[in-house]
Amino acid sequence: MSFESIFRPGLLRDQVVLVTGGGSGIGRCMAHEVAHLGATAFIAGRSEDKLAAVAEEIRTDGGKVDYATCDIRDEDQVKTLIATLLERHGRLDGVINNAGGQFPAPLENISRNGFEAVVRNNLIGTFLISREAVNQYMKEHGGSIVCILADIEKGMPLMGHSGAARAGVQNLVKTAAVEWSRFNVRINAILPGIIASSGLETYDAETRKNIFRVREEIPLRRLGTESEISAAATFLLSPASVYTTGASLKVDGGISLYAQMFRVPTHELSEPFNGFHRAYNPDWIEESKD
Repeated sequence: MSFESIFRPGLLRDQVVLVTGGGSGIGRCMAHEVAHLGATAFIAGRSEDKLAAVAEEIRTDGGKVDYATCDIRDEDQVKTLIATLLERHGRLDGVINNAGGQFPAPLENISRNGFEAVVRNNLIGTFLISREAVNQYMKEHGGSIVCILADIEKGMPLMGHSGAARAGVQNLVKTAAVEWSRFNVRINAILPGIIASSGLETYDAETRKNIFRVREEIPLRRLGTESEISAAATFLLSPASVYTTGASLKVDGGISLYAQMFRVPTHELSEPFNGFHRAYNPDWIEESKD
């Protein structure tokens, strides 16, 4: 069994696509999809064990993959990562800035170090990866950069550090889209809603319970899948989006539009798309439905 992408086979043949945070969650899914479509998925992250495990999955499925460890908050490590990728593969057609992270806490309880750590991970890391991709390769050859953000349209209560960082990335995308257009570099953002993936396991039980409860306020009445974010990213990497740059694509089931003036009627009409044959669905999601 292999990835069931809705995109045509060979869409990304012979390309090289860097996926940060490719060792788990949505990044793992995206690495599988770009490899399934013919690209070499170059995955990066801090845990070599996780990267090696995903690489083995992709190879088992017949895809091409490579990996290297990198802390995207460290400028020298980022420079080395891009240089290593180019030394091994000679090109860099696409970048998916997926790496990031945060922890739930009210603003008054977040220390300066905690706030800065999240900003460095989500904002500065994205900037460093994007800048080095452009300076070391895309300035001469063009390319597409996709930044995975979050549902920040109404703020991010209890995750204000992440909301501030990701809003910064959204504005960075708009600026870079204009400045880097002269290099034929496109850069866009995806704003996922709540996605059922291993990333939810990083939160405590009470936070997970609250996240799942929000399902009732999502107009499509369900959580999103990893595949639905991956499909959006693949579109932004593909020739179908060559006239799209500086955009923010919401993939959130409509939750960012819900004004909470009335309850969304109960229904189960929205069927999820899940083409990822190795998708992770946390057990507690099914248990929470009961």
